[in-house]
Amino acid sequence: MRSYVTEDTVKITKYDVAGKLPDPFVFDDGSRVATREDWFRRRKEMYKSVVELQYGTMPPEPEFVEVEKLSGWGGTNESYRVTSGTRAHPVSFTMYIKGGCTEEKRPAVIDGDLCFGYPFDKQFISTFTDKNIMLVLFNRVELANDVQHEGRGHGPLYEAYPDCTFGALGAWAWGYSRCVDALEILGYADMDCITFTGHSRGGKTAALAGVLDERAAIVNPNETCAGACSCYRLNIEAVTENGEVKRSESLADLWRAFDFWMGPELGEYCDKVEELPFDCHFLKAMIAPRVLFVSEAASDIWGNPVGSWQTTMAAKEVYKFLGVPENLKWYFRNGTHFHQIEDVDMLTNVIMNFKNGEELYDNYSRIPFEKTELIFDWKCPEE
Repeated sequence: MRSYVTEDTVKITKYDVAGKLPDPFVFDDGSRVATREDWFRRRKEMYKSVVELQYGTMPPEPEFVEVEKLSGWGGTNESYRVTSGTRAHPVSFTMYIKGGCTEEKRPAVIDGDLCFGYPFDKQFISTFTDKNIMLVLFNRVELANDVQHEGRGHGPLYEAYPDCTFGALGAWAWGYSRCVDALEILGYADMDCITFTGHSRGGKTAALAGVLDERAAIVNPNETCAGACSCYRLNIEAVTENGEVKRSESLADLWRAFDFWMGPELGEYCDKVEELPFDCHFLKAMIAPRVLFVSEAASDIWGNPVGSWQTTMAAKEVYKFLGVPENLKWYFRNGTHFHQIEDVDMLTNVIMNFKNGEELYDNYSRIPFEKTELIFDWKCPEE
């Protein structure tokens, strides 16, 4: 069953804005984007802050990629060992393919959240495979540990690239790209219809991976909270569908608990987010003109539904400028923080629309709160 949220689904009780969202069309030298070519030069310039300040310097392209088949059952369930990185410090992880290991090249969805457990759910898997979509799963924590008390720099990818400053999100995003490499080697997938998805910290990872690897035609971060699709400059308190009063996650909250996910310099902005040279709309805009589908939950107040909507509206100016506003899609469902079957069903609808032109459902672009004034006053340039 699909959700149809309304503007009274949740009620905003506090609304704190620390400055307007910066204009992504302005170069560092103060000049402004005027042409499509300008935008892609600006995108390269934005990398320094959006990626390297936020997530650290990324691990480079690997020296090699090898794929070894471990198991297989009639082309519907197969597992592979993917080994990559440097020859001196090779890194291996297991990649699972559900459906699609046949001569027919199918759309592929890559999800690194095997550590969460929900991708083992039969309905989760069948929501993809029943529509002839291949589900590719891996456990991102095989690349970098996700242990809070250990802090930064634990896991095999750090041994391979000790001179880089990437946090865990950067390491996990690297895994998405190695799965794409493996799919290219195996020859099973429709390489023109690759999707990255993930939930929560996995959603952050999918968003970053989508920025870094343009082979992803569709990027679907699900309920990322702070650090990807939310908004650093805007924080809220709201009453949920169940009558609970909750607040959104701030940069200070994120840094206090999970600094090792992020770049080492981001914490300097915890008390001065208004000075950040970017906000989450920059990350979303860097995925353009490819398809970005942002999926959120109305009562996931920690995830900052209002902030996510604000930065999506800001990123849409870039999509408009590039002539593809329809490629930025978003929706809110009822409920709280989880990767629900409804979210997966919505994603498969986006994939089938992209692949075959199938009609989109009618519950996109609805907001579960009273519409607020946009926290930016710039518009996209007119060529």
